[in-house]
Amino acid sequence: MILVGDIGGTNTRLALFEGLQHTHIDIFPSGQYAGLDEIAALFLKQTGASVEAACFGIAGPVRDGVAKVSNLPWVVDARQISVRLAIERVSLLNDLEANAHGIAVLDPSDFVTVNEGAANSMGNWALISAGTGLGEAGLLAEGSGHRPFASEGGHSDLAPRNELEIELLRYLLKRWSRVSYERVLSGPGLLNIYQFLRDTGRGAEPPWLTEQMHHENPSAVVSETALAGTAEICVQALDMFVAIYGAEAGNLALKLMATGGVFVGGGIAPKIAPKLQDSTFMKAFADKGRFRSLLESIPVRVIMNDKTALLGAANYAAGAAP
Repeated sequence: MILVGDIGGTNTRLALFEGLQHTHIDIFPSGQYAGLDEIAALFLKQTGASVEAACFGIAGPVRDGVAKVSNLPWVVDARQISVRLAIERVSLLNDLEANAHGIAVLDPSDFVTVNEGAANSMGNWALISAGTGLGEAGLLAEGSGHRPFASEGGHSDLAPRNELEIELLRYLLKRWSRVSYERVLSGPGLLNIYQFLRDTGRGAEPPWLTEQMHHENPSAVVSETALAGTAEICVQALDMFVAIYGAEAGNLALKLMATGGVFVGGGIAPKIAPKLQDSTFMKAFADKGRFRSLLESIPVRVIMNDKTALLGAANYAAGAAP
């Protein structure tokens, strides 16, 4: 039995796997606990499971078996978890690296196509995922498969492409001395874009929307209202979000020469998949001057399976077994 986890700023999901089949999954609100070891100990107590190995995908950089979670005051140490839980083998991966390990074991039905790309496209893969934060990873083409590697590209500097995005950057610089892509490509980032449009007079906020955002998750309200088309300011915000998402996905494809494909993961993409499939995302993705034809030839797919990181962690743990 293998204990695996997908640890994010909002939720921690833990699961028990036998091979690549899960037997139990539970979700814990991350902010209500002092650390991963506390959650994992509680999970194992509740399930009564005896495990021989563990692997956790962490939303943050992992160095020498230690990870600092990007959007939580947690430091996760594989050695400490091993001792506390009496598990001999404990591995930590960056959460996008865990997702990347999961891509190889997904079924065709787990994807929605945004761009078909060239037939029989070969080469590196790229993964970009907006959720509580923004994650990016690469998969190096190696032999008959792909070898995942982590990055922290979501924290690179936001690069505006037009006058409207320049104004967005100026607006955000009044809040932060530095603005990364994560400040706009994430759940909180969508809200930042919405507030920019509202506060600069580019859209009006109806009273009913103000009330709804007060009682519900405002980022979710913006995206749901945009998809329903019931408030123009939300439609504008989601359009801008998707355009920037496409542009940064294209940047990542260029940096990694991801001619084999780009995968869009995370918690937001499946919810807005119809929007990602219209021309907004791909227009920005391919708008790279002399490299337009290269970008247009790259397959782009949305990962719809919300257990990809758990599958990837299980896949990695099984492969790391002695």
